[in-house]
Amino acid sequence: MAAPRRDVSEAGILAVRDLRILFPSRDGRDTVKAIDGMDFAVQAGETFGVIGESGSGKTTLGRALVSLLRPTEGQILHDGTDPERLGARAFRQHRRDYQIIFQDPNAALNPRMPIIDSVVEPLEILREGDATSRRQRGIAMLERVGLAAEAADRYPHQLSGGQKQRVNIARVLMLRPKVIVCDEVVAALDVSIRGDVLNLFADLQREFGLTYVFITHDISVVSHISDRIAVTYLGKLMELGPAEDVIERPLHPYTRALLSAEPIPLPSHLRVDRRIILEGEIPSPVAPPSGCRFRTRCPSVQPRCADEIPDWREVRPGHRVACHFATADGPPPNNQPAQAAS
Repeated sequence: MAAPRRDVSEAGILAVRDLRILFPSRDGRDTVKAIDGMDFAVQAGETFGVIGESGSGKTTLGRALVSLLRPTEGQILHDGTDPERLGARAFRQHRRDYQIIFQDPNAALNPRMPIIDSVVEPLEILREGDATSRRQRGIAMLERVGLAAEAADRYPHQLSGGQKQRVNIARVLMLRPKVIVCDEVVAALDVSIRGDVLNLFADLQREFGLTYVFITHDISVVSHISDRIAVTYLGKLMELGPAEDVIERPLHPYTRALLSAEPIPLPSHLRVDRRIILEGEIPSPVAPPSGCRFRTRCPSVQPRCADEIPDWREVRPGHRVACHFATADGPPPNNQPAQAAS
């Protein structure tokens, strides 16, 4: 069985090297392979999008990038530094540069704390300033993310979902981080306000020089905000490249299937039916398929897919794919129903 060739991309502000994150099953007899060999780098100042179905490892990856989960194997480097090798005091200071915003704005806020207390809490933990200066900084940051100063003394239940997510953004920015992982940050928001929040992220990136890792299952979101896009499936990367290239000229059959599911804003009589239906569910990460992880659902599957792990190879400049048959012209053609593979 051929071993996958590793990505040797240059180090960035985030560098992931042969990352594996494994969890024991509930009965302790099996191992869940949440992340099973990922290599990529995120450059300073870019927005790095990560897309995939539920169960593909996106959230586990995001938590690991900010040191909420420890790698089982491999490394995650923060601007060349391995946070796992830092002492407790150095690690506490270091991790302020790498922050995360979670999907659920309600669960991320303490319902018993006024908004201003949640916003300034990171400064209290780090013992920066006094109560007056912290409050002043907190109110200024709330105003910067589009909330009136009057919101400071309200409680979470008095704010809308969009306002609560702006509070979470303000709290993260209090630490002036270098990198922010955004884990489905607009998924719980009404469609009518998603655009405003995404535009806020873009403005803040320019103002504060931020680097984003934007995790989502929504292709329209990731294509709107990302410089590069990584496509994940069952703990592995299927494709990685410039956002426009991945969206307009995908290389992997899985990426093509995801794109085909994107709604088209046209009357039904003007639409061209291009939906690719993937048969079956995503396999269990306890016992993933041999060879290519996607082969059990792939409409382009061949016998080789079960025997060999695809190389992680560069097919176009800066555009990598894990597929035996993808070429610079695109993914392999559909040749048989997905259920034909077993």
